[in-house]
Amino acid sequence: MLVSASRRTDIPRWFHEWFMNRIRAGYALTRNPMNHSQLSRIPLTPDIVDCIIFWTKDPAPLLPSLSELDRRGFMYYFQFTLTPYDRGLEPNLRPKEDIAATFAGLSDRIGRERVVWRYDPIILNDTLTMNWHKERFAALCSKLAPYTDTVTISFVDLYPKLKSRFLRPISETEIAELSVYIAETAEKFGIRAVSCCESGLEKYGISGASCIDRRRIERLCGCTLALGADKNQRPGCGCCASVDIGAYNTCLNGCIYCYANHSPGSVSRRFASHDPHSELLIGSVSEGERIIERRYRSDKCAQLSFPF
Repeated sequence: MLVSASRRTDIPRWFHEWFMNRIRAGYALTRNPMNHSQLSRIPLTPDIVDCIIFWTKDPAPLLPSLSELDRRGFMYYFQFTLTPYDRGLEPNLRPKEDIAATFAGLSDRIGRERVVWRYDPIILNDTLTMNWHKERFAALCSKLAPYTDTVTISFVDLYPKLKSRFLRPISETEIAELSVYIAETAEKFGIRAVSCCESGLEKYGISGASCIDRRRIERLCGCTLALGADKNQRPGCGCCASVDIGAYNTCLNGCIYCYANHSPGSVSRRFASHDPHSELLIGSVSEGERIIERRYRSDKCAQLSFPF
């Protein structure tokens, strides 16, 4: 079983205390985002959880707890988003120089193969031009190359609810030019460039990503795993199936391009009901609500007998 923590919100940044409390309890409760009254009990023990995949823009609050995760026998790696955007786009993040230092420190501690850099989403406008991205991507490659082996890119998706003067459609010509530059630049620094749910970039030297990556997880665990594809993700997603313990509309990073939040006001109201000691990330179990005991197991198979 793989645990995703989380595509829906930044658990390492905002909910690290809750997460560690649930690790100590050995389980968490989640609500079905499509059916509010449907709750599931998710086991969080190392005999069942083969790997935890953290998704974050700033894991600094969680770092003091990594030693405890190690002692308890958990394997984990990070999908770490680090863009060059300022607080106009990402208003509640620390200075990027400080976050880059956290990236380096995390990699030094757990290894570069366990910290995947995400340069996404790519946004183009009158200020964030092609040349702007090229200069800053190269600068970040230079800084992060010793600390990661992969960079995942995507181009911004203009969901109907995203209304901002900072966002505009990106042309196929722009995608082609920037993709070629990213592939060539990343390769010069010894980084593999992949794309998340972006079709047609292979011809520019960028293969499709598996963010929850079977091959990476098998290398980290030292054994093969009986993992299936995640059928609940967007077309083009190469991820293995996982269980997400996060909740939508809860992340306080405030990124204007975020698909997982409705509005700053609704996020603030939801966050106000967060209790780090609750079984649920947000709120609590109401009287009469039924909790489904999901049956999960480890997917580990034979030990690896060769490197790959």
